[in-house]
Amino acid sequence: MNEVLAHFLNNIHSKNPGEPEFLQAVAEVATSITTFIQSEPRYKNTKILERMVEPERVVIFRVPWLDDKGEIQVNRGFRVQMNSAIGPYKGGLRFHPSVNLSVLKFLAFEQIFKNSLTGLPMGAGKGGSDFNPKGKSDNEVMKFCQSFMTELYRHVGEDTDIPAGDIGVGNREIGFLFGQYKRIVGSFNGVLTGKGNEWGGSQIRPEATGYGLIYFVDEILKTKNDSIKGKNVTISGSGNVAQFAAEKCIENGAKVLTMSDSHGFIYDPAGIDKEKLEYIKQLKNKTHGPIKEYAAKFQCAYFEGERPWKIKCDIALPNATQNELDAKDAALLVEQGCICVAEGANMPCTPDAVAVFLKAKIFYAPGKAANAGGVAVSGLEMSQNSQRYSWTRTEVDQKLKSIMREIHQRCLQYGKEPDGYINYERGANISGFVKVADAMLAQGVV
Repeated sequence: MNEVLAHFLNNIHSKNPGEPEFLQAVAEVATSITTFIQSEPRYKNTKILERMVEPERVVIFRVPWLDDKGEIQVNRGFRVQMNSAIGPYKGGLRFHPSVNLSVLKFLAFEQIFKNSLTGLPMGAGKGGSDFNPKGKSDNEVMKFCQSFMTELYRHVGEDTDIPAGDIGVGNREIGFLFGQYKRIVGSFNGVLTGKGNEWGGSQIRPEATGYGLIYFVDEILKTKNDSIKGKNVTISGSGNVAQFAAEKCIENGAKVLTMSDSHGFIYDPAGIDKEKLEYIKQLKNKTHGPIKEYAAKFQCAYFEGERPWKIKCDIALPNATQNELDAKDAALLVEQGCICVAEGANMPCTPDAVAVFLKAKIFYAPGKAANAGGVAVSGLEMSQNSQRYSWTRTEVDQKLKSIMREIHQRCLQYGKEPDGYINYERGANISGFVKVADAMLAQGVV
């Protein structure tokens, strides 16, 4: 089996040099499902995984735009259309200086399994640009988005590819992108999700990833007749996912101890309550200040240039970015009694960190399952757009809870080990794979 896996990974490395994030994502999935594939001739003999790791299409394009000084700026745009076996391509757009082909292929590959797990008819894609919206005026962001969409519109559509937001792409950017798309094609349709509630968006879309993460953690804890109430929680990040995960933790009686940004983290042993969280939302969403301002206001500890994983907790929620939690962090979490690690970000735990969690047999929930709430509500927005109808906040929230519960059940189907331990990584990967693989087989070699 090791030889089969090694041969597969060597082939992927030779075809994708210089793409570490993508190679890491493929290795994580392949390592956990190769044994399963080898036991199923219909997958093994048709080279389904070999086909799945190849994008159906990659579009790379130039994005020229004028800044407020009248100077020409040039960025690079991408759209990776990864897999359309179970529906039109679906996945966010990321605007950040770190964006490159490797990052987007990794995210698009993860999206295959994430979208499959939701049970909704969504294929997988991802896109974005190395454009940085931070520090840009609304006019500059609009100019960039209009130029970006002037090329992207050729490759997307409500039945073809439905992008959403991601890092650096919020309501403002989605609005500018949608406006330009509508202007070019002359049609108001559901080509983008994450729209404003007044013009086709869904209730609780901003909250969905963070809320869904906690709903998934609740399902995990229920397997031990436990709940999040009374648990100490450490959270990384202070953006959208972190904010709403913290909000749902507080609502359910947990104590949130930490939040962070790219400069460091705050540790509030008294707990971040509703009032303090509202301050963080204003700080990060309105004034865009550093998290250390929280420490000054509420007289708590701030750790410059560090991550929050040294703080003793029951539940750890890495919600910032990929590879933010390594094996050393993982060992410390386990040593200090952490019982559950659930990923709100995409691939925030390194492979060595995941190995530590699995060896210690603590609950580890990979992002493709735990943070699928965001794309799930995007899928619900697609349905509402198709029906020219909108559901209430309560209706969408109930549907989100149901989807996260169903994702958990799908993970149990393939993740339960003989000793009763639930390997959510294996369960999520195999369950997500099977649905897409069966669809690919049904549609032939295309």
